[in-house]
Amino acid sequence: MKTVEIYTTQTCPYCSAAKALLRKKGVPFTEIDVSMDPGTRHAMTQRAGGRRTVPQIFIGGTHVGGCDDLHALDHDGTLDPLLA
Repeated sequence: MKTVEIYTTQTCPYCSAAKALLRKKGVPFTEIDVSMDPGTRHAMTQRAGGRRTVPQIFIGGTHVGGCDDLHALDHDGTLDPLLA
């Protein structure tokens, strides 16, 4: 299984929903909280092609987007192969 990284903030409902989907699928992930660290948020923004909102999700080092993007991948059946 590929590594999954998710940039989050503590009170973000979309972050919670994305993490819940990953947990439901049994996918381990590394959570990177950008709430109190402008430098980490800046690094996330650069890595995510300018996207500043959270969550920002990376699978195997590839940016897949945010919560809606993750759920769309799951809905169309492409998330599981991407994780494998």
